[in-house]
Amino acid sequence: MSSVLLAAIVSLVVSIMFTPFAIRLLRRRGIGQEIRIDGPQTHLSKQGTPTMGGAVVVLSTVLGYAGAQLYLLTQPGRGPTATGFLLLYLMVGLGFVGFLDDFIKVRHKRSLGLSKTAKLVGQLVVGVSFAIMALQFERDGLAPASTSLSFVRDIPEITFGVVLFVIFAYLMVAGFSNALNLTDGLDGLAAGSSVMVFGSYVVISFWQFGHLCARQEISGCYEIRDPLDITLVAAAALGACFGFLWWNANPARIVMGDTGSLALGGLMAGMAVLTKTELLLVVLGGLFVVETLSVATQILVFKATRKRVFRMAPIHHHFELAGWTEMTVVVRFWIITGLAVAFGLGLFYTDWLAAANIQ
Repeated sequence: MSSVLLAAIVSLVVSIMFTPFAIRLLRRRGIGQEIRIDGPQTHLSKQGTPTMGGAVVVLSTVLGYAGAQLYLLTQPGRGPTATGFLLLYLMVGLGFVGFLDDFIKVRHKRSLGLSKTAKLVGQLVVGVSFAIMALQFERDGLAPASTSLSFVRDIPEITFGVVLFVIFAYLMVAGFSNALNLTDGLDGLAAGSSVMVFGSYVVISFWQFGHLCARQEISGCYEIRDPLDITLVAAAALGACFGFLWWNANPARIVMGDTGSLALGGLMAGMAVLTKTELLLVVLGGLFVVETLSVATQILVFKATRKRVFRMAPIHHHFELAGWTEMTVVVRFWIITGLAVAFGLGLFYTDWLAAANIQ
């Protein structure tokens, strides 16, 4: 448990202390956010707010994990694992794709960066390579990922096979990285919601670590490789988002940009795959799913009827244009995320009680 606390504390300190330095550096270089002119008019005042702050979140997460691993090296039989490196690879890789997107926006002074094709290709390379590697590195017959679909644990009756699993894992990574990207439209919304989802994965993976089948064959045990490393990455990401939120809360002095949103969304998907809670992530990250569905619904209905379902999509802008203040939207959406996370953790724990035959 001490290593988990260390990962969270190191990433929190790095994030909250280094972000002001990043703000000053980005301001000096004129690296600021470009605002859509067709969006809420209250957002025009945010023009020029330093962006690419997600780089601080990624760096803090990596350093938090590294700090915890240095501590674990003092204990026999402990150290970094393929599972931890896979999650960091996924986060850093998608963060780099987002960085390119942000850089193009800043360089050309526009609200659009990489083309949709270029961004999807970048997500494809990172997501597919992650999925392929997640089926390697077997230890005692157990790889970091499995080819079965999972809810709160693997569903043996639904097995993809290698090719379909790689496609499914890529769709999860691309879907949630884009979902975080859509959610990151209000000060503190994506960072605050991410804190709660990563907090849930700290609980889930640490619970799995305490009930491993490799440790004791009991009812309800989990066939997960390296759950403690997943806990360390989740704790580091939680601390990094918390520290960043200090500076990103309304009125934001810095925004994470695609650098952060793609990295965090992809990391959540990676954790779902490696903890075998793929469908549970749809519940835990319910807000991100709703944001994405609002955009898809708006596009499909408009193409079919030339009418809009929402005043503006994603849905958080709809409520702004309906008269809610930005802070009201953010806090209420945080509450929705908290409820979704509580419900998801309840489902996870209920499954364990049933599997362990506890009344």
